[in-house]
Amino acid sequence: MDDINDISPSFCAAKWKQVTMHLQNGHTHSCHHPTTHHVSVDELKLNKTALHNSEYKKKQRKLMLAGERPSECEYCWRVEDAGKSSDRHHKSNEPWAKPYINDIISKPWDDNSDPTYVEVSFGNTCNFKCSYCAPQFSSQWMEEIEKHGPYPTSSEFNSLYYIRQTNAMPIPNREDNPYVDAFWEWFPDMYQSLHYFRVTGGEPLLNKNTNKLLDYIIANPNPNLEVAINSNMNVPRELLETFLDKISIILREKKVKKIKIFTSCEAEGSQAEYIRYGMNYFQWLNNIRHALEKIPELEFTVMCTYNLLSIPSFKHMLEDLKQIILDYRKPEHKRIIIDIPYLRYPEHQTVYIMEPEHLTYIEDQMEYIKDNIEDKVFSILELEKLHRIYTIAKNIIDDDVTKQHRKDFIKFVDAHDYRRGTNFLATFPEYKELYDKWSKL
Repeated sequence: MDDINDISPSFCAAKWKQVTMHLQNGHTHSCHHPTTHHVSVDELKLNKTALHNSEYKKKQRKLMLAGERPSECEYCWRVEDAGKSSDRHHKSNEPWAKPYINDIISKPWDDNSDPTYVEVSFGNTCNFKCSYCAPQFSSQWMEEIEKHGPYPTSSEFNSLYYIRQTNAMPIPNREDNPYVDAFWEWFPDMYQSLHYFRVTGGEPLLNKNTNKLLDYIIANPNPNLEVAINSNMNVPRELLETFLDKISIILREKKVKKIKIFTSCEAEGSQAEYIRYGMNYFQWLNNIRHALEKIPELEFTVMCTYNLLSIPSFKHMLEDLKQIILDYRKPEHKRIIIDIPYLRYPEHQTVYIMEPEHLTYIEDQMEYIKDNIEDKVFSILELEKLHRIYTIAKNIIDDDVTKQHRKDFIKFVDAHDYRRGTNFLATFPEYKELYDKWSKL
């Protein structure tokens, strides 16, 4: 099938072949654009694959086959109505999707489909409270919000109200979880057809199911499978060593095609530790070094969710990563890739609200990346991603909405300091004038 529009003008193979499952609360979606929806335990009892093949999702598939546009896919419809190619086209042509399209359309709309691209979160247990994260993804955040309530921003940041309203309250790790049980019952059936499998969290290395997954892979090789595991790389050393030992076996014995670790940081030193509360920045760097040293085949992607608090020290983090890249790269490729998405929510922490005088920081960071492209420390793609952020920041509209987000930023850091014993102005002296100015709004 060369053109998915020959099937229907709204068909997208991702609805059948891609899934993200949040087992801590029974939520699921295909593709990252639609919001998640809840699968009841009763539905799960009737269909062990309902975490992907829910009745709700099947109805969206039916609409697609009939040429109707599911409202939850509004992102792609806006892109296409603007005359551009959307993620519907891109994803349907991925290797994990395109070969299966004829099989999809040959079966009834309510057929149970085995996914080929799977992301799974086994639980929300985490030792971090990242400033832009949420209780359903971090047990530390959940404890704080249950103790203190939501942050006093205009949107009541991290209120549990919406989480409860959408049945997204996580099941505590200490309790039996029917969604985890259903996953493991189904997993052997879907495993051999998988192209891509990613473990997210919480912190996966703090969840016993991550080791169970690695043990399963060791016992059941799948040479076509690419595995990705998110980790903050700041867990106790014995847990890290157990994890790396299993990864080493899998890569050395070629149990899968590839394994990559995705870790996150977007600032340097104490500023990184303020954003990612619970982090030890220099231990993070040393653990990455240790992993690269121990497993020659291993690669990392560092996800830098660029936000307002990244701006002052992002270049210093790049300098630290440059040294590791130089120390451990191979002749054919480097072993650390820098990904630079930008934060979209919560708005009070985004670059959308920065002051124009801070653009010079981003200009300096772009120049640093540019200066290191020729030596292949960084890439043109990494430069382009930071330039995209610069363009956004340069076109900030200083309106009432922006002012409200700036007020919320002050309320957030003040509450952050009170609740966590941190000191914003001592950690970010570069923002003293900003803090004074925004405090008077």
